[in-house]
Amino acid sequence: MNDIRTGCFSLRFLKRINPLCAILCLIFLGQTVKAQTITTSGKALISRVIPSHASHFAVEELTSKSGKDEFEIESKGSKIVLRGSSGVAVASALYYYLTEYAHCQITWNGTNLSLPAKLPAVPAKIIKSTVYNYRYNLNYCTFNYSMSWWDWERWQKEIDWMAMHGINMPLAITGEEYTWLEVYKDMGFSENDLKDFFSGPAYFGWFWMGNLDGWGGPLPLSWMQSHKTLQQQIVKRERELGMKPVLPAFTGHVPAAFKKKFPNAQLKATNWTNGFGDTYILDSQDPLFAEIGKKFLDKQTELYGTDHLYSADTFNENEPPTDDPEYLSKLSERIYDGMRQADPDAVWVMQGWLFYSDRKFWKAPQIEALLKAVPDDKMILLDLAAEIEPVWKRTGAFYGKPWIWNMLNNFGGNVNLFGRMDGVAAGPAQAWNDPGKKRLEGIGLTMEAIEQNPVIYELMMDHTWRTTPIDLDQWLAAYARNRYGISSPELNKAWQILRQTVYNGKEIRDGAESIVTGRPTLDSTTIWTRTKLNYAPEELLPAWDLFISSAKKGVKTDGFRYDLVDITRQVLANYALVFQKKWVTAYKSGDRAAFLSHSKAFIQLMTDMDMLLATRKDFMLGPWIADARKWGTTEQEKALYEQNARDLITLWGDADSPLHEYSNRQWSGLLSDFYKVRWQKFFTMLSTSLTNRTEADFKTFEKDISRWEWQWVNEQKAFSTTPTGNSMEAALKLHQKYAQQIRNDYKK
Repeated sequence: MNDIRTGCFSLRFLKRINPLCAILCLIFLGQTVKAQTITTSGKALISRVIPSHASHFAVEELTSKSGKDEFEIESKGSKIVLRGSSGVAVASALYYYLTEYAHCQITWNGTNLSLPAKLPAVPAKIIKSTVYNYRYNLNYCTFNYSMSWWDWERWQKEIDWMAMHGINMPLAITGEEYTWLEVYKDMGFSENDLKDFFSGPAYFGWFWMGNLDGWGGPLPLSWMQSHKTLQQQIVKRERELGMKPVLPAFTGHVPAAFKKKFPNAQLKATNWTNGFGDTYILDSQDPLFAEIGKKFLDKQTELYGTDHLYSADTFNENEPPTDDPEYLSKLSERIYDGMRQADPDAVWVMQGWLFYSDRKFWKAPQIEALLKAVPDDKMILLDLAAEIEPVWKRTGAFYGKPWIWNMLNNFGGNVNLFGRMDGVAAGPAQAWNDPGKKRLEGIGLTMEAIEQNPVIYELMMDHTWRTTPIDLDQWLAAYARNRYGISSPELNKAWQILRQTVYNGKEIRDGAESIVTGRPTLDSTTIWTRTKLNYAPEELLPAWDLFISSAKKGVKTDGFRYDLVDITRQVLANYALVFQKKWVTAYKSGDRAAFLSHSKAFIQLMTDMDMLLATRKDFMLGPWIADARKWGTTEQEKALYEQNARDLITLWGDADSPLHEYSNRQWSGLLSDFYKVRWQKFFTMLSTSLTNRTEADFKTFEKDISRWEWQWVNEQKAFSTTPTGNSMEAALKLHQKYAQQIRNDYKK
């Protein structure tokens, strides 16, 4: 049977004369198609990742003994043979080979694919298997803080990265707005009914979770149509590789126009309390709830297919109307029932964030009631920030439900060096080997944003193929070797310093921001610009020195240049607080000359940081705005998307937004055009106060600066999308300028 199309020439005829033979033929066909999918998808990924060396690899299907993913690697003649039980397993085998034998690395921030013409042979067959059914990836917030403007080219790279890191259960919510458009049109809603419902593209995460309506809109039809196509491309590629995408389900969030069209519907107004208007939730007791839920899943399946995994979070940072366990149990039961009516095989995937963020409400009786109303095999819990606070430990491992240990790590896309390195190295293995783990069935990543701190994500996903804690001494040395192209005692020492400082995971929940990104103040912190570090800032300086020394010796891989810029940035970002204390002291003592000198130095530091960051695309505002504008089909759409892009990373909402700076970024262009200008305006006010010997009017300044910020959000201006300058030269220059000065100041 060489040709699948003709091998079982007539299954209908065969079924009539020999049913058993027909069944065997169907099984054979299924296995053959699966094998072809694995080999085809594996070869295609290899060609995308290392096109110049793709011919050196052979791909074969591997039958899993455990039912979970497995892979093998061995040398046969001139070929490296990669065998896998899925496309993801093959991709993982490739990445294992690249990191362990070719000493390469692929991350968001720096890639080393310096392969020799003749690839290293594998001395003996490598066999790896995973104990985890699920390796989850993404958070609703990731789709906006990082992915708002991604096109198919960027998505392809991310899907390949996921596959190579063992991920087989990605959240896939792109294009959800198109599904809802179709559902509501079928229900008789007009374009006018929906114009204040759909948010702008930078705010979908919170729109999908029912936190806000309409903000950043109205959403153009061209966006919905283009992202329907994009989602179809995304889930097609993910499934080709053997992933099972998690698609959204209905949680009750409906348009405000719903109350006009269905005046008898049981609606509840709810408010996220972050400066946005009410949203409306349809009570799950209302018969329309199940009807709409079924319509949505039917339409979504028609558009994007299904793997029967559905994400639904009814009370994301919104409290239920009562803590009565019976009410919560009935609510949960009805939400699941709505899924089941549309898809009898539906499995509810729930983020456990509410149990962490609102633990005053979600006590044991409430959590147990919510979870136990759904059959155990029909719900999977995501312990969303297990490296910060393992909720599974205070919920009896989620009362017997299957659950996934996830690392969150980044909040809001803030740029900082941060992570719980030792905790991540040990946490998943400790949980797996804990007798109380019950139905731990996966690990995953649930960060609010990506494209920073690549070491933490490489470390976390290394757990896919092991159940023992990671030895960080060995692991960091291998990581540095792959990243920098050499084995360097200097750089190994630098990473041990980073481990004990920025990556020690002590005291603070998430990475500290720099005062330079805060709305101007005399204080050392603001509500969303928290400057407390989990280490003494002077303790980071030796790592900086070691990177500078390595730069002078000629280390220059892409990953090294990124790390050199990032560490230099972090040192200067920390040092800004010292300058601030100096000019605050001078201002309060009435010393105008000292104030002018120190405030000028503070501004110069920001100028120097901007110059450094402009050397790396990873740290530039220009690509973020340009990528947003590319989606526009008219000038009006381009302006709307630029406004969304500017707003999310500055004010987040309107001029009076309480979330301003939540998603602050230390980016070239943003430092020079936004943060620095704010500080200059503040210093002008303080200087005038000193000159005139009058009290500074901070309240008026706060009002004026918020109006200026809103004006900035609504401007249109192109920023460079091409790096300028040389990262190595810029870092060396700044080290020469600041290193001794910083040391002297920290000694005082």
